[in-house]
Amino acid sequence: MQPEVEQLIDLALLEDIGAGDVTAEYFVPEEVQSRAFMLVKDSGVIAGLDIAERIFAKIDPNIVTRQMVADGSVVTHGTRVMEITGSARSLLTAERTALNFTQRLSGVATKTARFVELTEGAQAQILDTRKTTPGWRWLEKMAVRTGGGTNHRMGLYDRAMVKDNHLVAENGLEWLQQAILQLKSDKPGVEVELEADRIDQVEQFLTLEGVDYILLDNMSNDELRDAVAMRGATGPKLEASGGVNLETVAGIAQTGVDFISVGAVTHSAVALDISLEFVE
Repeated sequence: MQPEVEQLIDLALLEDIGAGDVTAEYFVPEEVQSRAFMLVKDSGVIAGLDIAERIFAKIDPNIVTRQMVADGSVVTHGTRVMEITGSARSLLTAERTALNFTQRLSGVATKTARFVELTEGAQAQILDTRKTTPGWRWLEKMAVRTGGGTNHRMGLYDRAMVKDNHLVAENGLEWLQQAILQLKSDKPGVEVELEADRIDQVEQFLTLEGVDYILLDNMSNDELRDAVAMRGATGPKLEASGGVNLETVAGIAQTGVDFISVGAVTHSAVALDISLEFVE
């Protein structure tokens, strides 16, 4: 478990439980043992079961959990995804936090899977972005992978992404080339991506050494095809961005780009409806 995930779980439990679960303490007998199932109430892709298990274990190490499906599984209404047994008090105390994580991550995986399904048959891979819930980036990007997507950069440190705002004070291609080569010399493991919103910019960027990706921002499908033809069989990978939704993604994928970035897989994902069902 990543340290930042452990911290996030601890924070979530602290904000929910605070000084103690007064309902469970005063209205549920201490000796009562229970059995419950995590039950899906909609169709989607499940993600975050390991996180849920960790939450139950933090509340009570004597709780026993059993995953009934694997992360990445397609689920439908009525699917039981986890069995949990142990102290009724502990199960009830952990319930909401475990569900919150699983619902959110399953929503991201489900949203991603829908985009991936619509690009089937094309070479384009669905990318996430940095438009993630603060503190949740590692988890949400994990959920994107679970849904069949591909992770873009994790943060500002693992890829240079030179966008229009960075080029406001730009002094031409020579200056840009020098900056790229200096970065490659200082940090050889860091990739370089340049944003282009016009075809003539793509043509210019293709002349530069050390460019790993070109982001094609808000271009029409015809412009995307022109950029792919201009790049040819070798050269930087091409990423389409802007105006991507469930209605447009299939057409964009058919242009021949290598990647399609979709901020919506994280910032607009709807939580998958999941509940905890107690049984006799």
